[in-house]
Amino acid sequence: MKLGSNFWSTVKKKYSIYMILVGLFIVCSLANPNFLSVNNLTNISRQLSVTTILALGATLLIISGMLDLSSGSVLALAGVFAVSTYKATGSLLLALTVGILTGIVCNVINAIMVSTFKAPPFIATLAMLTVARGVALLYTKGQNILQLGDFTELGQGSIGVIPIPIIFLIAIAILTWYLLNHTRFGRALYAVGGNEEAAIASGINVHNVKYTAFIINGIFVGIAGVLFMSRVNAGLPNGAINYEFTALTAAIIGGTSFSGGIGTVGGTLAGAFIVGFLDNIMNLNNVDSYMQQIVRGTIIALAVIYDIRSRNRRAKATLVKAEDLGADKK
Repeated sequence: MKLGSNFWSTVKKKYSIYMILVGLFIVCSLANPNFLSVNNLTNISRQLSVTTILALGATLLIISGMLDLSSGSVLALAGVFAVSTYKATGSLLLALTVGILTGIVCNVINAIMVSTFKAPPFIATLAMLTVARGVALLYTKGQNILQLGDFTELGQGSIGVIPIPIIFLIAIAILTWYLLNHTRFGRALYAVGGNEEAAIASGINVHNVKYTAFIINGIFVGIAGVLFMSRVNAGLPNGAINYEFTALTAAIIGGTSFSGGIGTVGGTLAGAFIVGFLDNIMNLNNVDSYMQQIVRGTIIALAVIYDIRSRNRRAKATLVKAEDLGADKK
């Protein structure tokens, strides 16, 4: 009986997020017949690609005990710089490079604030959120950049039947999974997020780990910015507002703990699709936009409460185990 109970407890712990995703997919398909249409599923995949790429970057940072509130603004800045570069040169590769470099520069500044000057990540990235958005608006004089031509291929094109944004997402997800599970850097991320003092004592260069995490996040944000502007066919300095919160929500729903040291790529992907499916079905059923905000806020609150309860359960289990070991030694 105990073996069976442990088995189902393990299954519930490891796969509950995927069960929720499958259940939500079934409910959405029954709630509106248009949900399963090819056009709708294609649109969902294109929209989700941007926020999910941001969520994967957020996962790396949260695992290491940090976070990024600036990703939506940096996305917009990287996107408008990329659009301007394309209009000036006609080179998609150069535009993508500029977008990525913009994301890296902004995140290096975040890393300097957090790792070198020891500013709380919340404050440092909140400052970057404001600065990056201001630079984007100043650069464009508050005007949208239009007539992008073939720049839209990255966000709207396909290779065969697979949308190009999904190809970027798959590649980034595989890269993130590999970094977390098969590299020394990934192990260091979990160690730093789990207990920074213990990580330092074990010889991990915490400074380098934090810088690397922010740089990788910058690469992801830059790519997301190019894909976003390409999909909407305009350089929008006011685009992607609140995308950083959507990314954080996806990561937390997927099991990434705000306390650090815990998180998986699979969980984040599932969390991102849960958020995307909910948004889509609410739009299809013409749910009031104000009500949608209430639903999103409620989801964030529930995810954080669940994270706190899970953290307390883990702490209690660790304490009980330590007491049992102490009793055995006596």
